[in-house]
Amino acid sequence: MNIGIPKESRPGEFRVGLSPVGVRLLKGAGHTCFLEAGAGAGSGFPDEQYRQAGATVVHSAEEAWRRADLVLKVSRPTMEELDWLQAGKALMAYLYLAAAHPGKLDVLLEKRISAVAYEQIQLADGSLPVLKPLSQIGGRMAAQVAARLLQNDAGGHGKLIGGVAGVPPSEVVVVGAGVAGEAAARAFLGMGAHVTVLDTDLARLQWLDEFLSGRLTTVVAHPFHVARAAEYADVVVGAVMVPGERSPLVLTRAMLRKMKPGALFIDLSIDQGGCAETSRPTTHEAPTYVEDGVVHCCIPNLGGVVARTATHAFLNAAAPYVERVVVNGVEAAAAADPALAHGVVTHAGELRNFRRVSYTRPAE
Repeated sequence: MNIGIPKESRPGEFRVGLSPVGVRLLKGAGHTCFLEAGAGAGSGFPDEQYRQAGATVVHSAEEAWRRADLVLKVSRPTMEELDWLQAGKALMAYLYLAAAHPGKLDVLLEKRISAVAYEQIQLADGSLPVLKPLSQIGGRMAAQVAARLLQNDAGGHGKLIGGVAGVPPSEVVVVGAGVAGEAAARAFLGMGAHVTVLDTDLARLQWLDEFLSGRLTTVVAHPFHVARAAEYADVVVGAVMVPGERSPLVLTRAMLRKMKPGALFIDLSIDQGGCAETSRPTTHEAPTYVEDGVVHCCIPNLGGVVARTATHAFLNAAAPYVERVVVNGVEAAAAADPALAHGVVTHAGELRNFRRVSYTRPAE
């Protein structure tokens, strides 16, 4: 099989779809890897490491795409990249199709692409093994991003996350107690913040309270409670997701309008469309905008700028599924592995494990 490893084209995205170690393993099994020059540089993998592992380095993105039977990447492809992908071939990436422009799904179907969405690979217990490390990274990054954006010179209202003796810490509200929400809560606690976590799953809140020895406040996420919590918060983190679907709106414009002037909202759900009525994607280069007096940070590929950590973390989780697809093809691999089957969103012109829905919010 010919495997394409293109350089990521999204602004602020430095991760790569396969490491030199992965190339060496696939090469040893008789497969050919085409790496776009510079694709691994942001993750600490120079082209020479890939050459030594057996990859063929090509000097255009188009060649890496066109020569591939299977393309391995991180972020959702652009329309131009999808044009380069040959009909009947395969793609593995974090696709987040619920928040994508509908034209991208149309291309995948028309070209009969076998597309595997890493974020939808799901184990029998409901966990998402390939999404989990990126959710953990996003949650932890929320705290370090917030520390910077609360500063006056960044447009915030000038509060230190952990406060100091005689001055209370920042009030941080995390909406969603899943993997990303838990990681965010733990990171903010480590910085000394007072943290409140809201979720509709009482059992999850009970577990979190016990696991963290009561160091945070837990509240059932009734809309009234979400609105009240947002009013006193210095930082609100949105961490709500439903696998394979657009994120539900849990924070309305009216709720955010009552937040303190200069307070910060970080939407970790933006990869799947965002969980606030006021959310729209931003970039690492221009991370924020102000709406109704609230600073919004809604970067879809938040972990893209900690690529050394994020690439290793995601490949640790993705490698077994990549290997199965390379050895057996998407259809046979999915038939043998129910978790992988959950991740197949298009195959042979058919839609799988995904439901088209019309949305009023803009897609990218």
